[in-house]
Amino acid sequence: MADKNETSQAIVNVEELFKKNKIDFSDSYVKNFQQDYDNNELSYEELDDLIDSIKTVEKAFKKNKVKSSEIYLIRLSQLYSDGELDDDELNSLISRILLVEEIFENNGMDISKTDIIESAITFTKEKLLYNELNTLVLLEKELAINDIEYSKDNNIYLIKALEEELSVEQYNLLPETISKVLDVIEKNQINFPPSYIKDLVRVYIKRDLSYDELNELVLKVNEAYGRAYIEAGEAVGTVAAQSVGEPGTQMTMRTFHYAGVAELNVTLGLPRLIEIVDARKKISTPTMDIFFEDEYKNDEEFVRKLANKIGKSTINDILLDFNLDYGSMQVVATLDPNKIQSRRLDYDNIIAHVEKIFKKVEIEDDYKLTFKPKNATIREIRLLADKVRDLQISGTKGIGKVIIRKGDDEWIIHTEGSNLKAIFNEEGIDKARSSTNDIHEIETVLGIEAARNAIVHELNRTLSDQGLTVDIRHIMLVADMMTSEGVVKSIGRHGISGEKSSVLARAAFEETGKHLLHASIRGEMDDLTGIIENIIIGQPIPLGTGSVSVTMKPDVY
Repeated sequence: MADKNETSQAIVNVEELFKKNKIDFSDSYVKNFQQDYDNNELSYEELDDLIDSIKTVEKAFKKNKVKSSEIYLIRLSQLYSDGELDDDELNSLISRILLVEEIFENNGMDISKTDIIESAITFTKEKLLYNELNTLVLLEKELAINDIEYSKDNNIYLIKALEEELSVEQYNLLPETISKVLDVIEKNQINFPPSYIKDLVRVYIKRDLSYDELNELVLKVNEAYGRAYIEAGEAVGTVAAQSVGEPGTQMTMRTFHYAGVAELNVTLGLPRLIEIVDARKKISTPTMDIFFEDEYKNDEEFVRKLANKIGKSTINDILLDFNLDYGSMQVVATLDPNKIQSRRLDYDNIIAHVEKIFKKVEIEDDYKLTFKPKNATIREIRLLADKVRDLQISGTKGIGKVIIRKGDDEWIIHTEGSNLKAIFNEEGIDKARSSTNDIHEIETVLGIEAARNAIVHELNRTLSDQGLTVDIRHIMLVADMMTSEGVVKSIGRHGISGEKSSVLARAAFEETGKHLLHASIRGEMDDLTGIIENIIIGQPIPLGTGSVSVTMKPDVY
């Protein structure tokens, strides 16, 4: 109960008003704020708190699901038990480190140490480059040259790509400039990712470095790069699980308007995050963003024609008048020719479709349609009226409302509902940019690799929309875990967590008794090779120093 002193200014007693109007107190109303709640009022007022508690449980359960990625770690692909390694053997061993997705998502960096490299790159220009990087949108994107392994044979392709990427910075860039940087890198036998080469070129141009200064910079960056390299045995899965799971507890449980489109709603926040990690085949608010090829992207007439073609139109959308005649037991619908024309529909096609669906219908010349039910009852005529109003006369299956929006320099279509395959069959569609938020549909139409990229994009967008920043490598690891077997799998008892080979790991997730009982009946054995099972029985876990075994020769010491 609220404190009397604090609520003395807010006393509202409407009991007499409620009695006069026969309003039940349980309908969210409270008699006054100086007395305790009665049972009905307490139940209603506590409802929101109860729902919030349930949401908190959902957040914690989702976080527990993502924890399934703890099985991923950086492993040595070969272990020597004798402990006798010369330099060549040691270098060979290090070069054969088995990493999750090519050294933890493409560049092998320990995320907590990447600032070391940034410091090395920026030391020659203080804050100048840092401010510049923040102003360039392209520098936040993946370069198209990420997969290029530079060497003397293909430097020409790297130079061309860097020229295109850096041309936006108005540097008057010459191929010789990039070649000088590449020569220094090759001279020192260093293998940098192209993104680092791009930064080195920028520093070289901006600060007008001499050859010796450039050489010193390259060596410093290489030293920092080596220190930031992720170590064998690192628990990248556990870190990724925590990095994705913890921010989820701060997310809201809301459905928001689509960005820039008030007419469309889209599920965001925690509900969307749960949809993604659960790999739900039927999502709550499927949407599509449809882009057009250069030839059509500024053709408003073409875009509107396609929008009317794929958007759902019903009889109700083109009605001028609609009446239920209970005297003659019939439904009379008068169509509006202006609405038919504005939606670019064909009247003859509409009539043909109506006659195909309804057997008892009369068509008059003045756009009037008369429908009669099978049985002349009030219930039947009302059901018939609803069926007539909701009859779809045009549109693509799975797509409802369609919104046309003018972007920066092109027209874009946003849809409620999704049918990627049908849209890709339409003329003028930019298939490279058009997309849906339905991951399973992407998997069906474009394949598992596209689905993996869609998971990364959707997770990243869902988190960033809530103001939460998670390193992309963590998100990529979760996406790889969900798609590693060629199909999109959920993170839960019906997916990854429920398919673990370890009995104890399955039991630790949920349905403990069920898993232990079934394993006992079948006589299953647990090899104790994972994380959870070793924690349960108190053994060292196969992470970090626990992931290797060292055998010492007594005679040596």
